[in-house]
Amino acid sequence: MKRYFLLFLVLPLFAFSQKAVTKETAEIKKFQKDLNAEYLNPKETPLRGDNFKNFKKHPFFPIDLKYRVTAKLIKTENAEPFEIPTSSGKTKQYREYGKANFELDGKPYSLTLYQSLDLMKQEKYKDYLFLPFRDLTNEKETYGGGKYMDLKISKGDTIVLDFNQSYQPYCAYNAYDYNCPIVPEENKLPVEIRAGVMYNDIYHH
Repeated sequence: MKRYFLLFLVLPLFAFSQKAVTKETAEIKKFQKDLNAEYLNPKETPLRGDNFKNFKKHPFFPIDLKYRVTAKLIKTENAEPFEIPTSSGKTKQYREYGKANFELDGKPYSLTLYQSLDLMKQEKYKDYLFLPFRDLTNEKETYGGGKYMDLKISKGDTIVLDFNQSYQPYCAYNAYDYNCPIVPEENKLPVEIRAGVMYNDIYHH
């Protein structure tokens, strides 16, 4: 009887866990679908010429929920605006929003989150956070210049970083028409982040 009682307790927990995993995986698949749709849309794509004609879909690392982490968020007080260099040699104005401290495979890491001063003026992007980062997959399976992640300001002192939803900057595909922020030194991770969009170095940039 005790065995059946324990089974009765465990089954709902298992079902809840499976539901949560399904929801997270569904969010990642939607990100992949939307990103492919953007690059296939002639009005939105950064691709041009033959690169656009030949594009079918992005290559992605297999979805791995170990790369979806809940980070401790330490907000930066009285952050001053500063210039981030871009791929074109120009600069863009940002301010530091805070530090996201997290663990991956039992090891601690930290990434800095930023706010674009230009985007902050737009109602649509007032809660938008920008996370540029590099890791040890760059120049091998991902773009040498690093990867980006889009986030929104969260309530409380934590924020979810889902590296499965990281992507390459537009400059990886078209350096002629875009100037992209260069990843700051503080956001270079000494570990492989095998998640998000992979990169085929077939574009003229």
